[in-house]
Amino acid sequence: MMNRGGIGTRMGDGEEIGTKFVDTGNSIPRSKFGNIVHSDPNISATVAAIPRDEVFAYRNSSASFTSPASYDPNRMSCEGSPMTMSPWNQTGAGSNFPWSIEENLPQNGLIGSLVREEGHIYSLAATKDLLYTGSDSKNIRVWKNLKEFSGFKSSSGLVKAIIIAGEKIFTGHQDGKIRVWKVIPKNPTVHKRSGTLPTLKEVFKSSIRPSAYVQVRNRSALWIKHSDAISCLTLNEDKTLLYSASWDRTFKVWRISDSKCLESINAHDDAVNSVVACLDGLVFTGSADGTVKVWKREQQGKRTKHSPVQTLLKQESAVTALAVNTSGSVVYCGSSDGMVNYWECEKQLTHGGVLKGHKLAVLCLASAGNLVFSGSADKTICVWRRDDKIHACMSVLTGHNGPVKCLAVEEDHEKSKDGDQRWVVYSGSLDKSVKVWSVAEMAPDMYQMAMMQQQQQYQRHMGSDADSLPSDGSSLASENRAI
Repeated sequence: MMNRGGIGTRMGDGEEIGTKFVDTGNSIPRSKFGNIVHSDPNISATVAAIPRDEVFAYRNSSASFTSPASYDPNRMSCEGSPMTMSPWNQTGAGSNFPWSIEENLPQNGLIGSLVREEGHIYSLAATKDLLYTGSDSKNIRVWKNLKEFSGFKSSSGLVKAIIIAGEKIFTGHQDGKIRVWKVIPKNPTVHKRSGTLPTLKEVFKSSIRPSAYVQVRNRSALWIKHSDAISCLTLNEDKTLLYSASWDRTFKVWRISDSKCLESINAHDDAVNSVVACLDGLVFTGSADGTVKVWKREQQGKRTKHSPVQTLLKQESAVTALAVNTSGSVVYCGSSDGMVNYWECEKQLTHGGVLKGHKLAVLCLASAGNLVFSGSADKTICVWRRDDKIHACMSVLTGHNGPVKCLAVEEDHEKSKDGDQRWVVYSGSLDKSVKVWSVAEMAPDMYQMAMMQQQQQYQRHMGSDADSLPSDGSSLASENRAI
C-alpha cells in the first residue's frame, strides 16, 4: 500500500553507538517574540518567519469542504499536487523592512537534546517526569530528567506509536500488532510485556468462526487483527477505550479493561494516518486519501458502535496528522501540502481557517492550553496561539537536522517570572534525536501588545500603503527567524 502520509518508509535498524545529552542552557539566541502572523476565520495565515526570497502568493484551493454550511468559498489555501501545493514552492513579492524585537516579552527556547544513535525517532509519549521514545530500532527508551532512565526491547522493530493509560503502556508497530507493557512496582526501571492486541485467546476463539474473517487485499484475515502497520494510537476521554489506526484503511476500538476488540471500522480508501477521540463520543480520522471523517460512538445495549457523521475535508493532499485542543472545541488537521486546517466545535463543526507555516508536509500536531504545535518535514516546529477565533504563529522552533516526526507536550510546573503558563515540548526527529523545548503561553495582554507593536512597525514602514494592511494583520511577513 502506498503511504501518502509523509515520512513512513521502512528503515534498517541503527547501530547502537552510545548515549549523550547535550545541555544548551540559556546560551542560545532566542526570539523574545515577534514573527506573529494571523489566521482569522476568513483569511489563511502565513507564518511570518519567511526568508524574503521565499514569501509566497496566495492561490485558490483545490480542497472541497463537503459540508456546505461550514465552507466559505472566499477562504484561501493552495492548489495542485502534494508537491506543488506547498506554499514554499510559490513565489511572490514579500516585505523588505526591518523588525525590532521588544526585550520584555517571554522567551521560547531549547532546553536540551537527547541523542541515542540507534534509530530514527517515530513516536513519543510523556507522563509526569518520564518520556518514552520509540524508533526504528527494537528499543523503547525511557528518559527521566533529561537522562536515560530505562529501556525495553520489542521483537517487531519500528515503533510507530506510544500511548500511556494508567499503569499500562501501549506501543503500535510496523507489523500491525499492539503490544502492552507494565512497570514492575518494586523496580520502576523494569518494564515487562503483559500482552498483545489482539490477545492470543481472542485470536484462537475467532479463528474457528468463519464469520470472523474478512477479505483484505484478496485474502482472508481476522477482523480483530490489523493487516498493515499501526500508524496511530489514541484514548477516549475517560481512558477506557483505545483506538488504533492502520495503513490497512481501518481503525479498531479496544476495551482496555479486558483487551477485547469491540469494533473494526473500514474507514477510508487509503491508509489511515491519524485518529483522535474527542468529547461527546466523537472520533476523527485522517487518511492518505485526503479526507477527514467524523464518527459518533454510541452504546447499543452491550455493544459499542461507531457511525459516520460527516466528512470534514476532501482534498488531493494526504492528511497526515490530527489533534484536538484540551477543551475539545477545536480540531486541527495537518496535510502533506504543509497546511493545517482547523474546525471549531460549537453547535456544529465549522471550518475556521488554514494555518500556513511550513515548507513541506506537516507530520505531527500537538495541543496544550491555547497553543498548538505543528512539526514538519521541513525540520521545524511552528508554535501557534489561539486567541478567541484567531490563530497567530508565535515562533518557529529550529534545530533538528531531519523531519520532525512526533511531538509530546507536558505542563511545566516552573512558571515564568511573570506567572505565565509554560509548557515542556518534546520533538522527535528522523535525525535520531529528541529535543526538549520550553515554551511560554503568554498572557492575553502581552499577546495583544505584541500584535499592536508589529502592526505599528508595518504601518510606519509602509507609510501611505498602510491602509492596505488587514486589521487583523493576516498578511504580515517578516525576515526574522525565531529560534
